[in-house]
Amino acid sequence: MKHHAFRLTYGMDLRQGIEDYCRDNDIHSAAIVTVVGCVYKVRIRLADGETIEEYDDRYEIVSLTGTVSPDGSHLHVSLADEDGRVIGGHMCTGCLVNTTAEVVLVSLDEEYRFSREYDDSTGYDELVIRKR
Repeated sequence: MKHHAFRLTYGMDLRQGIEDYCRDNDIHSAAIVTVVGCVYKVRIRLADGETIEEYDDRYEIVSLTGTVSPDGSHLHVSLADEDGRVIGGHMCTGCLVNTTAEVVLVSLDEEYRFSREYDDSTGYDELVIRKR
């Protein structure tokens, strides 16, 4: 297990930035440890699996969790507005960093190989975990 820490800055796409970091550092199996910071544009898919909501306002990142593989990511985010109200869901591309996003993730490449494969029972590309 290897830990990684990096920072994304204003205007960067939060999801894409995490995926790019993993690709650029040859990380194939990662889990998010923590992310703190804020965004000014949000795109999340809701629990119905279809509805994508977009928000153009400042939000604090309360939590971000998930897995990253070369075939894609599965990331869930919780965000608080200026009144402390929380929204959340499946994080799509289009969540743009406001001042900063401090990301810590762990690479599990030594033990596992993550991939994503279509699952007929869910209709999504789901995580496949292979022991190395």
